[in-house]
Parts: sequence; C-alpha cells; structure tokens
Amino acid sequence: MVRFLRRGHSLDKTGSHSSCDNNSNLLHRTGSNTTADEMHESLNNGAAGTPPLPNGRAAAAGARSRLARDGPPTELDMMKEKFAKLLLGEDMSGTGKGVSSALALSNAVTNLAASVFGEHRKLEPMAPDTKERWKREVGWLLSVTDHIVEFVPTRQTLDNGTVMEVMSTSQRRDLAMNIPALRKLDAMLIGYMDNFVDQTEFWYEKGGDNKRDDDKWWMPTVKVPSEGLSDVTRKWLQYQKECVNQVLKAAMAINAQVLVEMEIPEIYIESLPKKGKTSLGDAIYRSITEDTFDPLEFLAGMDLSTEHKVLDLKNRIEASTVIWKRKMQTKDSKSSWSSIVSFEKREQFEERAETILHLLKLQFPGTPQSQLDISKIQYNRDVGYSLLESYSRVLESLAYSVMSRIEDVLGADAAAQNLTASEAAKRMMESAALEAPTARKLDAKEELEKLNEAPASMTLFDFMGWHFDQDELMKRREDGTLDADAEAKLLKKAPSMAPTKKFSYVDSLSSGGMRSPSARH
Repeated sequence: MVRFLRRGHSLDKTGSHSSCDNNSNLLHRTGSNTTADEMHESLNNGAAGTPPLPNGRAAAAGARSRLARDGPPTELDMMKEKFAKLLLGEDMSGTGKGVSSALALSNAVTNLAASVFGEHRKLEPMAPDTKERWKREVGWLLSVTDHIVEFVPTRQTLDNGTVMEVMSTSQRRDLAMNIPALRKLDAMLIGYMDNFVDQTEFWYEKGGDNKRDDDKWWMPTVKVPSEGLSDVTRKWLQYQKECVNQVLKAAMAINAQVLVEMEIPEIYIESLPKKGKTSLGDAIYRSITEDTFDPLEFLAGMDLSTEHKVLDLKNRIEASTVIWKRKMQTKDSKSSWSSIVSFEKREQFEERAETILHLLKLQFPGTPQSQLDISKIQYNRDVGYSLLESYSRVLESLAYSVMSRIEDVLGADAAAQNLTASEAAKRMMESAALEAPTARKLDAKEELEKLNEAPASMTLFDFMGWHFDQDELMKRREDGTLDADAEAKLLKKAPSMAPTKKFSYVDSLSSGGMRSPSARH
C-alpha cells in the first residue's frame, strides 16, 4: 500500500504501521464506495495525532503563506505587490507577454489617480486617508526617476591640488526640472481643495434628491441660498478658479512639451495617407491654404458642438501636420512623401495647423486624447517621458475637474439670481482684466514663474480678513476690554478682488463656458 506522509512528521516504522492500520480499518468500515480522495483526506485529518476540526479539515501545520497573513497588509507588502506587477508588465501569468515598463508605469499612475480622485465629485477637501494614500503611492512610482541618470562633466580636485575633469552621473535634466514642478502643482491643487473646508454658503443634495438633467447627470446638484451667494464668497470663488486655472495651464504646458518630445511611432505613420489634403478634406484644406487666414474665424466656422466633432477635427489636423513635416524632411529625396508644393508653403500650412491645434487645446481642455497622443503613449519606451506625461496628465485632469466644480457653484448662484447665460458670462469676465486674444503657445517655465509670483492660497476666512484670533477679539468686545486697534481689526472689511495681474487667452476662452461635457479621462 502507498503510504501518505504529512510534511514535518516522523518516518519511524511505528507511526507508519499505525497509519496503515487506521487506513485499513477505515476501508473496512466505509466499504467499497470510499474513494481515494476521501481516504487521503481522512488520513490527513487523523494521522500523526493532528486533531480534526469540526468542519472536517485539518489544522494548518507548518509556516503560513506570506499572502495569508492576518490583518491588513503592511506598507512594505503593498509596495512589493505594486512593483512586482510593474516588473511583470501587468502580465500576472509571468510568461513575458506584458506591456513595456514605460506603459506599465503610465497605466499605474493613471489607475491610481482614477481610484483616488474618481469619486471626488464635490467641492470639498480630500479625506485624510485618501490624501495620504495618493502622496505615498505616487511617491513610490516617481521614485523610479531618481535612478534615471545621464553623464555630466564635473571637476574633481585631487589631494596634490591637481584639478581633473571627470564624468559623473546626475538625474536627467528634463526630470530634474519637471518632477519637482509637477510635485508643486500637485501640492497646490490639494491645497486649493482644502480651502473649501467649513464653507456653508453652498451645499449638495443627497443621493436620492439629486435630479440633475443636464450633460453631467451623474454629478451631485449644487444648492445655494435663494438670494444667491454673498459678494465676498462669489469673489473668493472667482479667485480660487483663477488660481486653479494657472495650475491647469502649467500642467498643460508640461504635458504638451513632453508629448512633442516623444517619438512618433512608425505604426502611426504607416496608417496615414500620403497627402495632407486627404486627411483634412477639401473644405478644411481650402480654409487653411488660403492667402488670408484667421484661426479664430476658422474655428468659429467649424461645427464643434460635440466632443466627437472636436476630437475628429483634432485628429485630422494632427495627421496633416505629421504628413507635412515628413515631407519637409524628405524634400531632397525621391520619396513617396514628396510633392510639388514648395517648402515655404508647406511650412506655412504646418504653422497654421499647429495654431489651430493649440487653440483647440485651450478652448476644450477636457477633450480625450487624440489618436497621435495615444499612439505615442502606447509605443513609447522612455520611462522618464512616460512618468512625466502621465503625472502631468492626471494633474491637468484634476485641475479641470476642480474648475468645473467651481463653475457649477457659480452657475447655481447665477440661476438663483435669475441671470441669463450672457449676463453670468459678463459678470465672470469682469472679475479679471483680460488680454487681447492671441494664439500664443503656453510655455511651461513661464507658467511656473507665474505661479511663483501669485499670492499664496487663501481660505474664505483669509480672503475676508478673518483670523484665528477672531473669537478672542469678540470675547474682549463682550467684556468691554477691546481697544481701538483691536476694534478696527475686528471690523476689517473684505478686500476687493486680490489679484490685479492680467491673464492670458486661456481665461477668456474658459470663462465662456465652452468645454467638453466630460473630463479628460
């Protein structure tokens, strides 16, 4: 008879014979219907002195699995699991069929942001545990950039005074510049959301009472007092919106810069037609190639009523831009991409197309990614670019979401005061001095400098001039011990609109309310 031995038990003959005798008795008692599996289970339950449990299963013997520990997983366990999935390229079978490391990291940042910010649908601070999770896990993912280095020349002085020039490693320049900037934008956005703590002038309907019938039916409905918001709160909301808008522009600039530096995959180029006119269509091609061209008039004449039409126009223009650039690069070779159009004309058409693309990004910051952007992200192999693009993209999406929540409150305020759409837009336009509309491209460094010069984030109490010693001053007034200076401080009126600096064309476009109905992702 085959002997079934439990791991960790003795192989002495006495124990073995006892097990065999017990097994024989079991077979005689149960009869011929007993299967080998049942015999094995009964033997394991009763052999070698291991008492059976009430449900018929044996108590665990030996060390327990690492994945079966009692209690919640530790931070080290979570980090090991996350980086194990990244190393496997999201292929849990381990057969090597996963995605590249760059795409795995990009997906990890995107999925983390979706799980953290996806359910944050109200204008309120983040939960402390959610905020802590975001900071911790995004720090894990960004720690990869600390090990992406390049060789730079440095001077080294020897003991005898000789100065030598040697090559040393330093973090890659684009990462050293943009990762700290994106971390600052991240902290600023979370700080802006924290400013909405303890506000009482607007609230949200409960789940069953939410009857929103517009294109954001899944979002909670904002409620304001019947007479609308106070003037101070309205101006403070406008100020918060402008601060978030500056963060949005900085994140957009960094994201656009990284996408431009990414290499265009060959599979995308092979899918393009040979002529830009074929991609654009006759009507759009004639508008772009005319002698006189105004990008604002061009967009005004296009049907951009839906998100799909905006994305389709963006895909067409990006494809034509790639075709024209490729033809300019191969103008001297006998290639199928060459044509009879002059180099100067094609360069002019490309500049016009890029101007239209830039205006589309400013006017519709919530549109999904274009076909070219998706191809670059999917086939990119540079881990540094992947992290910069994904991190800036989720911050851009978060900033756009916060702006949308602020606009919902301002829209509810306008509805409470029975203002028409034009009157509400005019009041929003009057809150800031606008520059003349231009097609100036956003520069990441310039937008970050604006953020450094901007005033610090303020809560509603800070904006109204209230401080933490207000309760003490009120108590002194009741006791009659309040002096003149303290009385003036207590009665300090709300300041007028704090920022007086001008904003760029993004503000004039965003204030008009023309945006994609859904978030970017």
